[in-house]
Amino acid sequence: MSEYLCLTLIASAGEAESAFKSRLTAFWTHLLRTRKDTYEAVFAESTHSGTTDGRVSRQYMVEVSAAQMVLAELSACGIASLPLDPDDTYSKYEASGSEWFQIPH
Repeated sequence: MSEYLCLTLIASAGEAESAFKSRLTAFWTHLLRTRKDTYEAVFAESTHSGTTDGRVSRQYMVEVSAAQMVLAELSACGIASLPLDPDDTYSKYEASGSEWFQIPH
């Protein structure tokens, strides 16, 4: 059974939610086109945006085995994230609640 880490992505200071969503869409499209296997390790996206330290944020459930690759790609594209806690893992069932949207692959 796969285990997942919760990845929190954070908008730039003063960035509107719509602009952040556009950057995320561009990033995920890029990842799908250039690293399909890594993209397919992203299991779920939170159903709504949140706020972290006064900035718009969005959470994703990513397979443990692909988390560092996703972080590296995010960093290369200028998208900030909170540090991952490798000990805070989730099962597929925990990442399937009503607050998560499963990404079709």
